[in-house]
Amino acid sequence: MRFTSLVVELIRARPLLVFWVVALFQAVMWLLVSLLLYRGPPDGLATALAFGREYQVGTDLGPPLAFWLADIAYRAAGSHMIGVYLLSQLCIIVAFRVLFELARTIAGSQQAVLALLLTMTVTAFGAPSLTFGPQVLALPLWSLLLLHAWRIIGQGRNAWFALSIEAGLLLLTTPDAAGLLVALAVFALATERGRNALGSVDSLFALLVIAVLALPYLIWLVRADALGAPPWPDIFELHLRLLRWGELLLSLLLATAGLVLLVVLNSRFVNRTSEDAPVIVRPPADPLAQTFVYVFALAPALGGSLVAALFGVHHVIGGAPIALSMSGLAVVLLTGDLIHLRRLRVLRAAWLAAVVAPALAVIAMVAGQPWFANTEIATSLPASAISAYFGESFERRTNRPLQAVAGDPQLAALVALGPSRPHLLLDAAPIAFSSEVGTGSREENASKHKSSRAFSSEAESGSREENASKHKDRRTPWITPAKFTELGGVVVWRASDTAGTPPEAIARRFPGIVPEIPRTFDRLVNGRLPLLRIGWAIVRPKAP
Repeated sequence: MRFTSLVVELIRARPLLVFWVVALFQAVMWLLVSLLLYRGPPDGLATALAFGREYQVGTDLGPPLAFWLADIAYRAAGSHMIGVYLLSQLCIIVAFRVLFELARTIAGSQQAVLALLLTMTVTAFGAPSLTFGPQVLALPLWSLLLLHAWRIIGQGRNAWFALSIEAGLLLLTTPDAAGLLVALAVFALATERGRNALGSVDSLFALLVIAVLALPYLIWLVRADALGAPPWPDIFELHLRLLRWGELLLSLLLATAGLVLLVVLNSRFVNRTSEDAPVIVRPPADPLAQTFVYVFALAPALGGSLVAALFGVHHVIGGAPIALSMSGLAVVLLTGDLIHLRRLRVLRAAWLAAVVAPALAVIAMVAGQPWFANTEIATSLPASAISAYFGESFERRTNRPLQAVAGDPQLAALVALGPSRPHLLLDAAPIAFSSEVGTGSREENASKHKSSRAFSSEAESGSREENASKHKDRRTPWITPAKFTELGGVVVWRASDTAGTPPEAIARRFPGIVPEIPRTFDRLVNGRLPLLRIGWAIVRPKAP
C-alpha cells in the first residue's frame, strides 16, 4: 500500500488552510521576536511616529499615509509599539493572501501554495517587516495592484475602481510609486489585451480617481519646491554606479538564498534515485499570464536596482519585498505543469530552517554583537524608560506636561514616544532621508550605505549640503526654535563626561541651557559598550 505525506494531502485538499497556517506561523514568530528582544523601536521608526503624530500632508520623509497609520496603530495600542508591530505583520499577511489569490488564478490553488511557501523564505519579509514604514505598507498595495491589473488585462474583468484606489493610496505611501505604476502602464501598452483594456472609458475614470487621491500630496510637493528629477550621474562615475548596481543585485540574490536552496534540493540533479515522488498538478497556464509573472518578477528587481544605482539611492526602488514578491510564483511557473516533491522530509526541514534562520540571526545579533563590536543596536535602547524619565522630570520641574523635545535626533525621537507625545524639533540640517526606514543602528546604516555615498561627486555633495541648510527649518514645520522656547521642553544629547557638557553644536543652537546631571540607562545587552549616558537640559516655558 502506498502512503502519501499528510503535508502533500493538505496541499492537495486544503490549500487555503496550509496558507493560513504558515502565514500566521511566520507572523507570530516575528511578533514574539519583537516582544522578547525589542526594548526600543528599530532605527528610524521612532522618528516616523514623531512625524506621523503631526498629520502633515507631506514631509521630507515622503508621502504621509504610512506615518499616519503608524501613529493610529501606536495610539490604539495604548502608546505601545506592539500596535505598530501588529500593523506591520498585518500588511505582510494581507500581501501574502493577495499574492496567493493571484497565484491561484494563474497556476491553481495547489501550486499557488507552493509559490507562497517559496516566497516566505525570502529574508526581505523577515525582520525588515517589523519596521513599519512606506515599504511595508506599499507591499500589500502593490500586490493588490498586480491582482487587479491581471484581472483587467488577462481576464477582461472590470476592476478599474479597485485599481484606481490602490494606485492613489500607493502614491500617498511611497515616492517610488510613480515608477511602479509606469511599469504597469508599459506592460499594458506592450500587450494587445492591455491596449484594449486601456481603451475603455473606465480607464479614464480610474485616472481621475488616482489624480484626486494624489492631489493633496502633489500640491504639497509644488509648494515645497520638491518636484524635479534627480541629477544624472557624471560620465566618469558611471562605472562606480554600475558596481553599485551589482551590489544591489547581489543583495537581492542573497535574500533569495532559501528559495534557491529549496529548488536545488528538489531538482533532479540532487535526486538521481527513481523515487516515486508525489506530484502537484496544475492546468496549463495562459501564455500572457506567464509573461505577466516573469515581467513583474524581473522588472522591479533589475530596473529598480539599476535606477537606484544610477541616482545614488541606497535601496532598490520600491524596496526588496516588492522586487522579490513574485519570485516564488515565477519559479513555480518555470518548473512546469507537474511539480514533483522529492525527499519531503528534507524539503520540510529546509523550508523551516529558511523561515526560522533570520529570526535566530536577529537573536544572535542582539545577544552577541555588543560583545564583539562597538556598534549600538537601536532596538536595545530602553525607549519606555527614556521617554518616561524625561517626561516625568519636566513635569515635576514645571508642573506642565512635556510638549517639545530637541537635541540628538535619535534620542529626541525616543523621548517623543512618551505619554504626552511631545513635538519633535529637528533644527539641524538633515544628513539623508528616503522612503526606507532602516532597521539597524546609525552606525550600521552608515557602514551599509558607505559604498553608495563613495561615488558622490564634490559638486553633488555641495549641492546636498546647500539644500539641507536651505530646507532644515522645514523639516519640522509644526514647531520652530522660537515656538520651542515659548512652549519649553527638554534638550537631550549623548554625554561624553559625567558633567553632562553639551556638544558644541547643541550649545550653539540652544544658548544659555544649563545641563543637568546626566542620566544613565542600561541597554538590553551592554556587552563591551559603555552605559548609555544621556545629557539633558530643561528649557522652561515662558509665562503667558
